[in-house]
Amino acid sequence: MNIQQLEYILAVDTFRHFAKAAEHCNVTQPTLSMMILKLEDEIGVKIFDRSMQPVKVTPTGRKVIEQARKILYQTSLIKDIVNEAEQSLKGTFRLAVLPTIAPYLLPRFFHKLTGSHPEMDIRILEMKTQPSINALINGEIDAAIIASLPGDKQLQYDTLYYEEFFGYVSRNETLFKNDLIRTADINEEKLWLLDEGHCFRDQLMRYCQMESVKINQAAYRLGSMETFMRMVESGNGITFIPELAVHQLSSEQKELVRPFAIPKPARQIILATRTDFIRSKLLSIIIESIRDNVPKQMHTLQAIQRIV
Repeated sequence: MNIQQLEYILAVDTFRHFAKAAEHCNVTQPTLSMMILKLEDEIGVKIFDRSMQPVKVTPTGRKVIEQARKILYQTSLIKDIVNEAEQSLKGTFRLAVLPTIAPYLLPRFFHKLTGSHPEMDIRILEMKTQPSINALINGEIDAAIIASLPGDKQLQYDTLYYEEFFGYVSRNETLFKNDLIRTADINEEKLWLLDEGHCFRDQLMRYCQMESVKINQAAYRLGSMETFMRMVESGNGITFIPELAVHQLSSEQKELVRPFAIPKPARQIILATRTDFIRSKLLSIIIESIRDNVPKQMHTLQAIQRIV
């Protein structure tokens, strides 16, 4: 049994296809298949049911894969220890970012960061909150930028900034005439909201005290924030956007933006890592870069804001 074989079974578990797993691992399919067969012969267990398409993991194989994931994570820490001791920024850093944060935050800091530190190899993945937390715990990513505090004891976090929510209101809505949005004035049937599983949606529904949303979701499932903004601009309905998104708008688009009445809803944006994460030098550079490239007033929670 060797590390390479463990990497191969994780790849097959991820892609559920031997050819795709082989391509990911930069080996031929026969090589990958042979190495996995040798591992199965050695431990006396079939890890994969090859009669199924896509490939299915056997019950015992699932336990083997879970243990392999732990072993590979612990093995990766050896390189991290060396890199940290040498204050090196080399090595792959896998960063998950919420889809409601990535389009507005990444353009502000990512190219500046990699330009200043070309030796960094940062891989960005857009992931929702719970998949990000699961991936952190499993060692599949190194850090996650999310908008809710992780409750798991295996995780720790640093606050990056606080971000206010704003309404984005079409000119055809009665609410467009108002200077401020009050929750009592929101017509749920006119709302465009993200699908379930986005904390952005959950936070706003709590703030607006909505138990359910009938709305346009029935007509448009799995929409994106950018799509909903275009719907509003075409004269149809209301949606909500984060503060950094407002900074990207044109003058004409900003005419559709409405702030909430006090207390203004806001979210706490954090960078979460495992408690055993070693590379503090690299992490501190990323945190500093993010904070340097968001407006300073967002560094602290304002008295008129409330975390939702």
